[in-house]
Amino acid sequence: MSAYFVTSTGTDIGKTFVTAGLVRYLRESGHAAQALKPVVSGYDSSVVETSDPAVLLRAMNKPVSAEEIAAMAPWRFRAPLSPDLAAAREGRSVDFDALTAFSRKAIDGATGLLFIEGVGGIMVPLDAKRTVLDWMAALDIPLLLVVGGYLGTISHTLTALDVLAQRSLKIAAIVVSESERDTVELEDTVASIARFSQGAEVIGLPRLPGGITQHPAFARLAALL
Repeated sequence: MSAYFVTSTGTDIGKTFVTAGLVRYLRESGHAAQALKPVVSGYDSSVVETSDPAVLLRAMNKPVSAEEIAAMAPWRFRAPLSPDLAAAREGRSVDFDALTAFSRKAIDGATGLLFIEGVGGIMVPLDAKRTVLDWMAALDIPLLLVVGGYLGTISHTLTALDVLAQRSLKIAAIVVSESERDTVELEDTVASIARFSQGAEVIGLPRLPGGITQHPAFARLAALL
């Protein structure tokens, strides 16, 4: 069993898109693969079918049910804010120790590959003192860093790499997830980041229709795991 933490330089970059596509590709290739998204902000139970947990459940061929979502995403908050603020609006909080214990239990009990998808970017606050970075450091498993293809992503990515290096976190791969509005060619962004990635593989992933897994980027990414 191997576990990876999927993180990003920000929100709406493509973590769920990459995680779901990779899980689906691995499963279609005959490998066991699972995914969790323990903390979710902007979760609306009235439109659950389009939520991030639902996307991941479908990638695993699991039913999108209240029970399955509760099992993979125990900390769900309605407001599309950082988890500390979203939780406070509901009179709740993210119990960091419980979150870490939940994640470790999943790692210990998983068969095949397990992907734990974070929330927002690497420095998003979880509570008054801890961020996603602290969560990743507590687990100390390799990271998949998903970054955007927009103008400015190179600076954001290199800043993230510097912060992760300071905590001695290992990066298994960097995925440049293209969006429809990018003004920079994907190949140029990949090449620029690769010059500063200190040996970490940088893979460009075009924006694909949902459910498509036959792009070579998924095969390259899977080969690194």
